[in-house]
This record gives sequence, structure tokens and C-alpha cells, in this order.
Amino acid sequence: MTVIAKHCPHITVKVVDISQEKIDAWNSDHLPIYEPGLKGLVQASRGRNLFFSTDVAGCINEAEIVFIAVDTNTKNYGTGAGCSYDLTSTEAVTRKIASVATTSKIVVEKSTVPVRTAEKIRAILESNKQRPNMHFRVVSNPEFLAEGQAVDNLEHPSRVLIGRTETADGEEAVQRVAEIYASWVPRERILTTNTWSSELSKLAANAFLAQRISTINALSAVCELSGADVSEVARAVGMDPRIGPAFLQTSVGFGGSCFKKDVLGLVYLCEAYQLNEVAHYFRQIVEMNEHQKARFSKNIIDAMFGTLRGKKITLFGFAFKKNTADIRESPAIDVSRSLLQEHAKVTVYDPKVRLNQIHELGEPWTKLDQVNNVYDSVTSAHAVVVLTEWDEFKTLDWQRVYDNMEKPAFVFDGRNMLDHTQLQRIGFKVHAIGKAYLFGVRTTSLAHFANEVNAH
Repeated sequence: MTVIAKHCPHITVKVVDISQEKIDAWNSDHLPIYEPGLKGLVQASRGRNLFFSTDVAGCINEAEIVFIAVDTNTKNYGTGAGCSYDLTSTEAVTRKIASVATTSKIVVEKSTVPVRTAEKIRAILESNKQRPNMHFRVVSNPEFLAEGQAVDNLEHPSRVLIGRTETADGEEAVQRVAEIYASWVPRERILTTNTWSSELSKLAANAFLAQRISTINALSAVCELSGADVSEVARAVGMDPRIGPAFLQTSVGFGGSCFKKDVLGLVYLCEAYQLNEVAHYFRQIVEMNEHQKARFSKNIIDAMFGTLRGKKITLFGFAFKKNTADIRESPAIDVSRSLLQEHAKVTVYDPKVRLNQIHELGEPWTKLDQVNNVYDSVTSAHAVVVLTEWDEFKTLDWQRVYDNMEKPAFVFDGRNMLDHTQLQRIGFKVHAIGKAYLFGVRTTSLAHFANEVNAH
């Protein structure tokens, strides 16, 4: 909405929420979320043609176009628990629109939803409209932005997708929404499809991206035992124009609010259609991601002589990716749980994540400590575990880090972002994903390989 306000000064944009606390934050200099470049955009448009309000009914009534942008988390109860979307908020806001609107509206489905949700939204609106001559037109417009790059993704989108119903009214509604984006997006990047294709495309896109990450992470396990280097493998594979290099960076695993949720949503959809083999295929993407996090945690324990009791371990990063404070489904959650279960003393340094966010996860994360100076965070630490690819970690004075730590000093690079050769020269025992490092020495031990095979 902020980007729309910037590029469409002739349009009045109102963002509404039932939470006074959130709206107060949006109207202050301390925005409730962090995205590079967002604060400046909000300040430039706020009070001009961008407004934040809790007057839900009033804003809906005044609007010609209403975007539904609410949470659609994975359902954790009843039928479909663990896979299906929880559409409680979607239905609640749809019923709110129907109950207060006194004129016809275009309703834009912006939240990520399962296929044929637009049909349900339309049924609720039409069944509860206040006047018989009112008409609601429902349009699907899924979002493809990435956290940490959201402003840039919106300013220069690879595509804008708008789903329509195959009627004259539906086509007219699509064109109204397309005109908004056409203020700054080239027309050839504005793609229209039928509503169901639009809804499925969002899930499909995230499944493809998550699948690439799980594939390169699966190969990283092979690399560690065979002596291959996953970075070299990824580079060789990525030079194939049919594949390309994007999303071939191995890591401790993907996180965030989208990939796991949307892949599992696709699993549930396939199971509902009794496409069990297809559902199994997509489920393996998530299971591989869980395995990667567990494998990384086990490698930490094994490398540090099989015990972490009483040892201080400093996590560099807790956000699921750089340039965001979002910790939803962050790999750091699973890794820190494993470390705490081994009775390690775990300290966190993250430039944007605050300790109260972590403590809100409940037990055992209330035991985590946070230090806001990166060098102080490693004092007397036995190991540094890199879990978020913040750029500042590349430019640290790693000699100073080493001098502050207990010896032997370990670095576990869960993002493969550091100069491992330099760290080894300093004296660190380096362990990276997809590289056969063992206490600073690269190995291709057949005995080690055999032991691993037997263990599995």
C-alpha cells in the first residue's frame, strides 16, 4: 500500500487494522516491521495520500477497492491440522466487508490462500450484502515479494498477477486493479489469468523455490562425506541456462512465513484431491528442510566432543534471513532448541531481532540471552554459529573474535558466507555446510564415510 501511495498520488490509500497498537506504530517513527527503505516511503506519503486507521467500517465504506491482506497461517487444530490454511481471519474480514459496505466493491484477495478461496469469499459477500442492488467483484492478486527485499520487489516486480472470473464484470474489475499497477509497472509484466490459476501460481512458485533449496541442501550432505564442495557443485549446476544460479545457496535450511506453510498447503490440496503420490513428493521438500536443521545441530554436538553442557555458544543471527526482524519458522529456533536440550549456554547477537521476540516463543527460549555488541557476545564463547547471513558478519575483525573465545574456538557457518581459509589461518576450527571440514582440515576419509553409512 505504501508503494501504491508513492506511485499513485491521485489515489487515497488507507491501511486499517483492529489493533490500535499496530496502527499507532505505523503512525509513529517506530514502524512495527523492518524492511530496507520502507520507513522513508511511509514518511513521504503518510498524511498526504497514505493513512493508517482503526476505523475499519468507515474506511471500507468509503473505498471503491478493498484489499484483503490478513494472516493465513497453517491450521493447528481439527481437520487439516499441520497442513491446511487457517482462513479464520479471511472469513472474518470478508463478513466485516459485507456487514458495513453500502455500495458495490471490488474485493482483492491479497493474502496467500488455497485454490478456490475467491469462490468462498464471493459466496459470503453476496449472501450477506446490505442492499440487493449491490455487487461484489472478487479478484485474486497474490504477492511475490521477498522479505528483506520487499520494497525493491514491489518497485521492480518480475510480474504482477491478477486472477479474474470469466465474465464482463470480472474483466472490468481486473482492468481497474491493473490500472493501479500500470502507474509504474510495464504493461507486459501485468499478467492476467483465471482466478484459480492465480491462486495456485502463488503456491507453485514457493514450492519451486523451496524445492531448489532442499535439493542443494540434500546434495550438501553428500558433499560432506564424498569430499565434493557444494559451492563448486552449485556453481557448475547454476551455469546451465536451463537451471540458473538462483536459490542454489546451501544453508541450514529455509524459514519465514511462506515456504513451509505454502508447500504444506499444497500437500493438503493434493491429499484432498486424493493425489497421494503428488502430496508425498511435495511433503518431502519440507521433510528435507527439517532434516537439514537436525543434521546441522548434530554436527555441532559431534564436533564439540559430544557434549555441550555448560559451554557458551553464540548465535550470529536469529532472523530467518538478513534485512528482516522476522523470526517465523527461522532455522535458529530449531538449532537453539537442540543446543539448549544439550544444556549449552546460548547467547544471541542479531542487529534487528529483539530478545522479547525470542522469549515470546516460550520455553525453552526464555533461557536464551542476548548481547547487543557483537564482540561482547563472543566473550568466553566456545563456538560461534552463523544462522543469518547479515552482511556485517563478513567484515568482522575475526582475530578479535578469536581472541575473546575459549580454545579450541569453533565456527559453524550455517550460511557458507565466511572466508573459511582466513578463519582457519587465525586458528578457528571451521565447520561449513557441504564442505568436508573437520577441525580445520579438509578430509575425504573412507573410514569416516563408512562410519557415517553404518550409523545411518
